[in-house]
Amino acid sequence: MIRGGKSFVSSPPAFSNDAKKLLVCTGNMVSIFSTDTGLQVMELEGHTALVTSIIVEPAPTPASMILCYCWTSSLDGTIKYWDFSVSELMKTINIQLPVYSMVVPSFLAYKSENNEKLSDIYAYISVEDTKNEQNKQRNELRGKILKCNLSKSRLVPGVILSESKKPEKITISSTGKYIGIHEKRKIRIWEVPTKDLKNISPRKLKLSHTKNLSCIAFHPTDRIVVAGDVTGRILIWRGFGDKTFAGSNLENEKLLKDEDEKPGVRGNGDADSCTTWHWHSSEVKVLSFSSDGVYLYSGGKEGVLVLWQLDTGKKVFLPRIGTPLLNFMSSPDPSLASISCADNRIHILKMPRMEILKSISGIKLPSPVPEMFRGSCKDFVFDHTAGLVAVRTENYCIQFYSLFDDREISEVQVCERNHQPSDDVTMILNLVALSFEGSVMCTVETRMAEEGIGGFVTLKFWERGSQNNDFSLSTVIYEPHRDAGVSAVAFHSTRGMAVSASYGGDFKVWVSNHEILQNDKLFQRTRWACHAVGSYRKKPMTAAAFSNDGSVLAIAAETVITLWDPEKNVLVAVIGSTREPIENLSFIGDSNFLVSTSQGSNPQLSVWSMAKLSVSWSYELHTEAIACSEKDSHFAVLVVLPESSKADVATSHSGAILLFNAGDPVPVASWFVAKAKGGGIAFIQRSGSLDDDMDENAGQVLLAYVNGEHEYAVFNPHGVEMQERKVRHTDNVFVTDPEVTGQIGYASIYGKLPEFKLEAIEAGAEYTTPSERPWETIFSGPSHSLPPLTKLCSDFLESLLKKRTGTLI
Repeated sequence: MIRGGKSFVSSPPAFSNDAKKLLVCTGNMVSIFSTDTGLQVMELEGHTALVTSIIVEPAPTPASMILCYCWTSSLDGTIKYWDFSVSELMKTINIQLPVYSMVVPSFLAYKSENNEKLSDIYAYISVEDTKNEQNKQRNELRGKILKCNLSKSRLVPGVILSESKKPEKITISSTGKYIGIHEKRKIRIWEVPTKDLKNISPRKLKLSHTKNLSCIAFHPTDRIVVAGDVTGRILIWRGFGDKTFAGSNLENEKLLKDEDEKPGVRGNGDADSCTTWHWHSSEVKVLSFSSDGVYLYSGGKEGVLVLWQLDTGKKVFLPRIGTPLLNFMSSPDPSLASISCADNRIHILKMPRMEILKSISGIKLPSPVPEMFRGSCKDFVFDHTAGLVAVRTENYCIQFYSLFDDREISEVQVCERNHQPSDDVTMILNLVALSFEGSVMCTVETRMAEEGIGGFVTLKFWERGSQNNDFSLSTVIYEPHRDAGVSAVAFHSTRGMAVSASYGGDFKVWVSNHEILQNDKLFQRTRWACHAVGSYRKKPMTAAAFSNDGSVLAIAAETVITLWDPEKNVLVAVIGSTREPIENLSFIGDSNFLVSTSQGSNPQLSVWSMAKLSVSWSYELHTEAIACSEKDSHFAVLVVLPESSKADVATSHSGAILLFNAGDPVPVASWFVAKAKGGGIAFIQRSGSLDDDMDENAGQVLLAYVNGEHEYAVFNPHGVEMQERKVRHTDNVFVTDPEVTGQIGYASIYGKLPEFKLEAIEAGAEYTTPSERPWETIFSGPSHSLPPLTKLCSDFLESLLKKRTGTLI
């Protein structure tokens, strides 16, 4: 089984001490990427639930940068300690409560003050109290901030810094002196003692605002805290904690309460002043200071990184990122930083110019769709032969993502429009369809009418280049079905023909015309033109499909299925009907059967016999997607389980995949799945390059499942299961530059082995066989796969000894 498609932006990433690696929370794992290449180099496996935070332990000296240790927290209720240079788990602390956030002030204080080696390391963790959940009241405080002794692997008893209705994210200052959270319209700040001991509780203060807050950040050197709110404002409190943390007499306290002495500070907030900046048009999600505290970075839904000069308020922008920003992380190298984006992409920035050097791209997350278009929009389609999924993105692009390599292959900009931070959507990318071999793509986009004027639909055909994976625009058709929307697009299996169906009551068959033009060079151009138009009793056409040999075209006219000769545009037969409009049609195998689905209050999955032109069998199932085999009579359906059935299965399972033989209503196999709503399935060809031991099975049909959050699994539906394989971004990518790839295994610890020239060996007095020089190969390979040290030493020393023959006395 192959799994992939995890989110890279669920939690903030972390840089290694030398800034050459970026550690990313990826579902239940931590993926480690090279900042030079943007490729994955290793992963940390061990957590059983979402990883929520990564903290890299600072190196005590510059010479020890090669020692890479980190702490991770997870919703599985554990904190783990890793040596991520060799992907080794060193320690596990069982908290027994889901950990949503974690900070370790001792590391930052140790780094900034260069103290002696720490005796005990304390962490502050934000957890959800899930104990005795059956007895919990609706308004009980479930979020808690606790103190944990990492050195002794246990919680500090009796220390609860805060309680809230839900777990809150903990923010820490760069010196480790202050930690804070934002809860609705309040900021709570704690001062961590210089010597963070078990019996010392941090002092705290509270600051208030009139709007809900979304993020906070601490100045690296001064007592300044900034916060962003949901309206786009940035608030700057200066001199916080003068009374609470620094101490003062009663006379000074009276002066501090004077509003004239605390401009902008609300209530009894302990701060000298509060000023407001306002550039962002919506919620601020990113706030971070530069290492010297001169500049402040901010970002949000606009997809623009703003650099503020703290003293003057002057701004510099990194625009056109094209998606909302979620996190900004500085690195130990002042010339590098990263920003995490809502489209599941992390950009490595060259600082201070804010230039994007590399991008780590995961599969794009589902984009929001207005309610009126949800029934006619599909998030993704599959390229069955190449093992790709084409994902519709929020910035009007189509992302082609490899299911076997778990990485982005290419991206096609369907319409040139800037990212829109407002909620007023003016254009929708409705449908995407691919020909069976993946060489032609069709897209449908709808421009929304403004005050009833200006709305129209555009149908576009795209051709894939012969030398690369990029698509070029071939044909643009405005208003293909007058003022009606397009409900479905399907391609002919063997020739350049496609059909588009519309809610306006007609369908059109399109054919490709090839033109060869000569202008110093000979090249081919394809144009698509309308071949035929058909309708049936002016009923809305809701689904379409070609038979596998292309001789029959099936069009759903609401509750009935019409069969046409696509070449002659002649109605052959009408079969049906169903209680609800048909939303999906697909021929099975050699086209002896046709499967249809309909939803609504009376959902139905029906299998139709083409020989009898009648229904063969049907179920009342809410079917989300269909996948039909091209080689046999098997097909699979993704169904959403009703609420009454979910009590009988695991709570995380919301749907099931059922595998059928078209002639038998009893499923051949079934699998429970999570996040089935909005998901899809498809039969795809196995790639011959997956593993050497799988090449003999290359071309075998696999079943791919992509859930509603675009996580996916690829498996053999017929029982001969592949060994579970977690693909990496380094698969099928070869980098030969040693400065880029770095050193692994033995060389990363002891340095490179000396090179042995073949000429010198051949010129020697004795010829030594490769088997007598095992030290040339025993140190090769990943470090975690090396033999034990006792084996290495004995073979190494034996190979250095000169062998001689003798007689036994």
